[in-house]
Amino acid sequence: MAGQPYLHLGGDVVVRTRDIVGIFDMEKTTESAISRRFLADAEKGGRVYTVSYELPKAYVVTAEEDGSETVYITQVSAATLRRRMKKGMD
Repeated sequence: MAGQPYLHLGGDVVVRTRDIVGIFDMEKTTESAISRRFLADAEKGGRVYTVSYELPKAYVVTAEEDGSETVYITQVSAATLRRRMKKGMD
């Protein structure tokens, strides 16, 4: 696979691009009850990592080798994260 194997989420946090399930806009997706339930369940399960305590703009879901997901909440916008990922794959 061409491109960068990692995506910088802000601060000192990077994730492997191959592990990313999705990049979601915080404002748009939290309007959905299903998304809010997913985030609440991830929080209760201790699977949420807050990259920065600034205003959250996006969250990134990664799949772990054991089949669980980790949710990274970041101050970087979903559009910026997608651009970074696309740029790395050009």
